Amino acid sequence: MIELQDVAVGYGGSELLAEMTLKLVPGSFHFLTGPSGAGKTTFLKLCYAELLPSSGFMGLYGQDARTMGRDDIARMRQRIGVVHQDCQFLDHLSVAENVALPLTVSGRPIDGMELAELLAWVGLKAQMNALPPQLSGGERQRAALARAIITSPEVILADEPTGNLDWEMSLRLLSLLMELNKLGKTVLIATHDLNLIRQAKAQVSARVLRIANRRLQLAGADL
Repeated sequence: MIELQDVAVGYGGSELLAEMTLKLVPGSFHFLTGPSGAGKTTFLKLCYAELLPSSGFMGLYGQDARTMGRDDIARMRQRIGVVHQDCQFLDHLSVAENVALPLTVSGRPIDGMELAELLAWVGLKAQMNALPPQLSGGERQRAALARAIITSPEVILADEPTGNLDWEMSLRLLSLLMELNKLGKTVLIATHDLNLIRQAKAQVSARVLRIANRRLQLAGADL
């Protein structure tokens, strides 16, 4: 699905990440942790080809990311759902319209019943006609998750999805991500919240990765 072999990436001539090797297999669950500024967001951007490596092999569904054209990358991204840390929405569109936006942009049909079921699953059925500014922080994050999976992706990447949420809402969002994993989805969550990781590891088989000194490491059992 997503494979990195000795990948490096940098900005303006300085290397930010180096010697990154990882293979995300179908149905796996990963956490990515590390101090602020370590490069977690950069690593996620590599995983959906927002950034391309300066060296090494970056494979996306069997293709070398550096040889993929714009259309190939666009098609590949429909197979990867991304929950961004800032979860931007179009404030003049309803919650339902924002969630369905990936289908609208790609010209795919929107099944109103399936959309309603998805919003109900994330607990936003009552807010489907609301505008984004009317949502709480937890509701925005759940709407962002719904938008990320509206195309039925095989992989879900989440960048600090609980960073601005209280513990109760963090657990609610985590439970949704764990449910997706149990349905066979591959999940990778970037987070600095070790308590969240411990909570998940008690319920799912999760691999914990850490970025330190620009490199990817397997975190120890102390988590």
